[in-house]
Amino acid sequence: MTTRRVARVLIDSPLPQLDRLFDYEVPDELVETVTPGIRVRVPLRTAGRVVDAYVVETGEADAAGRPLSLVESVISPVAVLPPGLYALARRAADRAAGSASDILRLAVPKRMVRAEKAWFAREPVAPPAVAETDTAWADAVLAAFPGLSDAIAAGERLAVDAPPHPARLASGEDVGAWAELLAAAAVRTLASGRSAVLVVPDHRDQAQLELALAGRVPDDALVRDDARRSGPERYASYLRVLAPQPCVVIGNRSTVYAPAHEPGLVAIWDDGDPLLAEPLSPGVHARDAALVRQELDGAALLLAGHTRTTDVERLVAVGWVREVPARRRTSPRVVLSATREGESHGARVPSSAFAAAREGLASGPVLVQVSRPGYAPVLVCADCRTPARCPHCAGPLRAHRPGAIPECALCGRSAPAWKCANCESTRLRMASSGSERTADELGRAFPGTRVIVADGVHQVTAVDARPALVIATRGAEPIAAGGYRAVVLLDGDRMLMADDLRIGESCLRWWSNAAALAAPGAPVHLVGVTGAVARALATWTQSAYARNELAERAPLHMPPVVRVAAIHGSTQAVRTCLDTLRDDVPALGDDAVLGPVSAEDGARAVVRFDYGVGRAVAESLRSAVIADALHARRPTKGRPGPSRATLRVRVDVPDLDL
Repeated sequence: MTTRRVARVLIDSPLPQLDRLFDYEVPDELVETVTPGIRVRVPLRTAGRVVDAYVVETGEADAAGRPLSLVESVISPVAVLPPGLYALARRAADRAAGSASDILRLAVPKRMVRAEKAWFAREPVAPPAVAETDTAWADAVLAAFPGLSDAIAAGERLAVDAPPHPARLASGEDVGAWAELLAAAAVRTLASGRSAVLVVPDHRDQAQLELALAGRVPDDALVRDDARRSGPERYASYLRVLAPQPCVVIGNRSTVYAPAHEPGLVAIWDDGDPLLAEPLSPGVHARDAALVRQELDGAALLLAGHTRTTDVERLVAVGWVREVPARRRTSPRVVLSATREGESHGARVPSSAFAAAREGLASGPVLVQVSRPGYAPVLVCADCRTPARCPHCAGPLRAHRPGAIPECALCGRSAPAWKCANCESTRLRMASSGSERTADELGRAFPGTRVIVADGVHQVTAVDARPALVIATRGAEPIAAGGYRAVVLLDGDRMLMADDLRIGESCLRWWSNAAALAAPGAPVHLVGVTGAVARALATWTQSAYARNELAERAPLHMPPVVRVAAIHGSTQAVRTCLDTLRDDVPALGDDAVLGPVSAEDGARAVVRFDYGVGRAVAESLRSAVIADALHARRPTKGRPGPSRATLRVRVDVPDLDL
């Protein structure tokens, strides 16, 4: 009796009911080719078509002799799915009640035939060699944090408050000191013969890391992974990561899944940045994926930032992550400036901040942070102060310059004949100042001074040491040569008014990141803000603020003290899901479920649960999603065709929003 070779595959499909391994028989002509990790095409009987799949494992057929479909063809003989990556995707998806194929769609780029042929036609990758001088440099940088180098080598989970000042590289370039810290950790890891994976929020941070690593890491050992690269470039980079030689991988949130050879370090910079939260299903945050990966790989995990998120502070409090303090505490010189103390009612910049800006401009650039881009992001009725709304979609109206026809910020339509819905006035008033209007106003206040606008439209990553006023929106601040001679943080009171559970955390992070761009000893003026957030910035005690936030959220059962899942779907699907969840997880309290409440597309509910029952809750929610998808495919009385699945689940929602 001949034995049949079987391939167990994961089908690349968003359908939740297909999120498991399927057995396919391997034809005799493909036995040598079909190996674990490669891409194949297999017939899907329920869909009546051929689909792509990953071979997870191979083996012999069981004794039952059940009929199996045949593997149709091999897409590529390259094993793009190593066992470690599949285990990570499976664990992360199960934790988030999602599909492993959705995570692999983020981690594994599409195949590019020419890039694949070019890669295998080149010379084999040589083991990277790190110079002794570079290793000594890395040790000197890491020495600022006692025991950090040894902790990374031991594979510990670590939280580090990055030095809040710019650093001058040997090449003469300026970067944040945090980039130098992460680069040193990566160089030290590579010198030990292991790979390092560095995850940053956006291209600005990645550019600083590249500068810090330039010349310290061999070119063929530095792998860039981000969405700005072309398909062939991303695929070639992925093939380099798969090579059996250590490397340093830098990129954005999906880089956390990079299957680097023998990973020794996974570092996350500024985990509070919303760009590290994955918007696509199943929505696993890069920080959570890194925590799962650390458990599986045993690599060190480094969570660094100028501020401490409540998520990381909770991990420190329970002992899961260890805090590594700096040998010597440094902090910017923060001044809390009153908005209208002794000045006219309409003064936006206090005299103390104005004087600091004037003094700073005598020797170099000055940074002014504002809350919004544009000229006048908010318009109101000049008579009754009612916010001006678009007559077509009710979106907020804005103006690009004085006297310009207002246009909608949502639909983009102009409103030349606008009339107030409250008092029928046709006069508009600018109620706020964006980056462009602030630049216009300060340019008149400082005649003859260069004015640079940095926001989403005006992309500026660096400025020289010549005097200049740099007006930047939060998160878009360019780095200045030698650091800014003064920093003025405007619109802080407006930022804190946002309807967001984490707005205090976010504001502290925005302000701290801007303050860290100041030259040593330069003043940082926070305008018009008082209270706990302002005190935390002025005393540079962000971790203490995070601890206080955790303590306040604990009695209210707010994240991250508890985990939160959001459920959306038809009213019946949501109610059925909640009933099943209560039966499957009796440990859920009476106040664990908020809702369901009516929504435009059906109903939605929020479930709060402790970390100890997280696995049981995720399994129950996933089962409900699969059951809803299967039910939607069954024909019902009066409806012969299949209906559409409605139930959607998102685990680890940062905010409670019904």
